[in-house]
Amino acid sequence: MTAASTAPDRPILGIETSCDETACAVYEGARGLLAHRLHSQIRLHAEYGGVVPELASRDHVSRIHELVRGTLADAGLQPQELGGIAYTAGPGLIGALMVGASLAAGMAAALGLPLIAVHHMEAHLLAPMLEENKPAFPFLALLVSGGHSLLVAVRGVGEYELLGESLDDAVGEAFDKTAKLLGLPYPGGPELARLATAGDGRRYDFPRPMTDRPGLDFSFSGLKTAVLTALPKHASEQDKADLAASFQEAVTDTLAIKCQRALKHSGFKRLVVAGGVGANLRLREKLGLLAQREGFALFFPRQAFCTDNGAMIAYTGWARRAQGRLATARIFTTPRWPLAELRAPESS
Repeated sequence: MTAASTAPDRPILGIETSCDETACAVYEGARGLLAHRLHSQIRLHAEYGGVVPELASRDHVSRIHELVRGTLADAGLQPQELGGIAYTAGPGLIGALMVGASLAAGMAAALGLPLIAVHHMEAHLLAPMLEENKPAFPFLALLVSGGHSLLVAVRGVGEYELLGESLDDAVGEAFDKTAKLLGLPYPGGPELARLATAGDGRRYDFPRPMTDRPGLDFSFSGLKTAVLTALPKHASEQDKADLAASFQEAVTDTLAIKCQRALKHSGFKRLVVAGGVGANLRLREKLGLLAQREGFALFFPRQAFCTDNGAMIAYTGWARRAQGRLATARIFTTPRWPLAELRAPESS
């Protein structure tokens, strides 16, 4: 390990290739986010109606080197000026993860830098730290994405307690499946939210799952079935818009009720909302009204940092490097990595 690589104030390069975005960024403690770039694969996967893992991996391979070079140029840095290389180690598509991990490991070895394995969900939890108005610890986090629906007590970097999770479909998955029922194109979640703006959210009285019983867990698979049952055989565009709006109302009501319950349970006065579904404007509106009524502070990452991005990986790598944790001497990737099992795979 070189002396330069151990300097705590040197910037961290973050690499994200967990699914269908290729992204990288550079973060430094003193100056914050120095640069970030992202390439989305939406157009690549659109004709298949979902992510094709092999195509995702190949596209990462073809894009990642150019993105890293461009990000370093944007930051005005040479590779030798970095203080570490962070990469998404999991959870995610294993082939896609290996693309970022291999490049990160190669760069770290060539430059004598720490290699920092980042948990994708932890990075989403910490994404609001990239904003000027950042939350102080401790806080409650609602992490809602295509693969996860979690309520987490966050007491510090690496200090997480899972309070609730989905027992079946993640909320983003429920959005996507419902969008497919309505014949909407990929990616379904944002398309459903757009359609909902033209609909009447009171027309269909869908359930607010698991809000009539104690606890903080979620269940969204039944909502998809409720939409399927209510869908007219020859649905008009207005029927579809009303279904989309009513579905969105049911989901966002459920999330707001569970957040309110979790805040009372934990005693926290700050709520962070992260993950791709955190960009949903109706959810933001409802939680904003709840925050005004209940008197807690509400934090969101900017819309660009709700979905997968390199900035959250670079920041988390910097925070972990500052702690001296999650540096690894080998490539570590895993498609499944529960947040409760977050730990260093092998210290360097």
